[in-house]
Amino acid sequence: MPDPNGFLRYDRRLPARRPVPVRISDWREVYPPAGEELIREQATRCMDCGIPFCHDGCPLGNRIPDWNDLVRTGNWDAAVESLHATNNFPEFTGRLCPAPCEAACVLGIGGGQPVTIKQVEVEIADAAVARGGLRPRPVPAPTGRSVAVIGSGPAGLAAAQQLARAGHAVTVYERDDAIGGLLRYGIPDFKLEKQHIDRRLAQLAAEGVQFRTGVDVGVDVTAEQLRAEHDAVLLACGALQGRDTPETPGRQLRGVHQAMTHLVAANRAVAEAAAGRPGVAAGGAGRPAFAVLPDGTPIDAAGKHVVIIGGGDTAADCLGVAHRQGAAGVHQLDLYPEPPQTRDAARDPWPTWPWVLRTYPAHEEGGERVFAVAVQEFVDDGTGQVKGVRIAEVSVEKRDGRRIVTPLPGSERELPADLVLLAIGFEGTEQQPLLEQFGVRRNARGAVDARPDWQTDADGVFVAGDMHRGASLIVWAIAEGRAAAAAIHSYLGGVGELPAPVDPARQPLAAR
Repeated sequence: MPDPNGFLRYDRRLPARRPVPVRISDWREVYPPAGEELIREQATRCMDCGIPFCHDGCPLGNRIPDWNDLVRTGNWDAAVESLHATNNFPEFTGRLCPAPCEAACVLGIGGGQPVTIKQVEVEIADAAVARGGLRPRPVPAPTGRSVAVIGSGPAGLAAAQQLARAGHAVTVYERDDAIGGLLRYGIPDFKLEKQHIDRRLAQLAAEGVQFRTGVDVGVDVTAEQLRAEHDAVLLACGALQGRDTPETPGRQLRGVHQAMTHLVAANRAVAEAAAGRPGVAAGGAGRPAFAVLPDGTPIDAAGKHVVIIGGGDTAADCLGVAHRQGAAGVHQLDLYPEPPQTRDAARDPWPTWPWVLRTYPAHEEGGERVFAVAVQEFVDDGTGQVKGVRIAEVSVEKRDGRRIVTPLPGSERELPADLVLLAIGFEGTEQQPLLEQFGVRRNARGAVDARPDWQTDADGVFVAGDMHRGASLIVWAIAEGRAAAAAIHSYLGGVGELPAPVDPARQPLAAR
């Protein structure tokens, strides 16, 4: 039985972040381990509510009260088992998920402080490594059926692990040179050190999953070849088509890039340094080589005035990278007004995800946030290189489902900018040869629709993750990967059922 007074005896606390001057000099994770005393104290705050709304906030259906109480009582081995029963990769979600479960925690009603669910989760995941490693669970009896998984992000890897443990032969195809999808080259190391990915990949390999990197399906391998070699195919290619602003004057200038282009280049530079391959040029003491594009074009923020357009996770990632690369100054622009500090119950009633001001660790490291502004022009220095952005204050309203942005007359001003990064969202999965070859179409949102059994328009071809949902949370990707794996297992005539936490129509908690 949980401690019914734990939330009264202990306030919500998180481990102190590494000091700013220290952490911006390297690429290690911002948060140190919490320590067993702190995390047991925080787990004690969980009341094991009669109706645990945190279960509904989490699409994986994580047994949050169960493993909180196991941590409280010091039963770490059982906590590890309970956590992994519903989540293949808690070391990823514990570091990267914004925790909709915490927004749905009963302790958050009326402005209270929810349980630090995310922190408890990551500590359990790390305990699994410390207490014997990520032990593989190889299947004793192969089924003789084969599945191709295209894409190695969290959705693809979750599906691959579930299917391999059910006895199917699984091959993961990745067009990049390393497995992990955006976890590998899209998420900065200060949020997720890549050793966590490598440990999990070693477990999957020991369970029989085969990995083929540098394979662009539809180009290097055709859909016809995959169908001939495998009994089913799962499309888990993500939603990497970045939203652009081609109508803005000066968009073609050098120095204006998609945010993900910058993050991938930065992550590659860090990976090269970690592997002992210094890359193009020494980046100075304590930092890897300068980030460049594949054609050698510099995209590093060192010594530059940087403007980041966008207010979400990707923009915050770019901000943290710019600090570590040594930017001269950074402005982060947001089209919308500054959100409130606390939940507006009339707009976002508990337990839905609230619109509030979210301050990431990168924001305390420097830079200036500017709200309710829009770029009117990227300013040319006379040579085709951006030298600034002209912005104006704006109002935003919705009319007939359309967003209307109105500049405020007389509010225009110019910000210096040697590097501009567009972090304004994604428009779905990329149009690529494999879609045409499989006979699969993108919908109006740029995503791929799924039937109730997770199959696309093409029989035997399934879809999951951001490719189906659109750019979303890692916890949704894992949930969809697990659910699609269950559907594939059934399609292949597998014995028994695999867990399917969501269906293709499932949406996050929302006020109706």
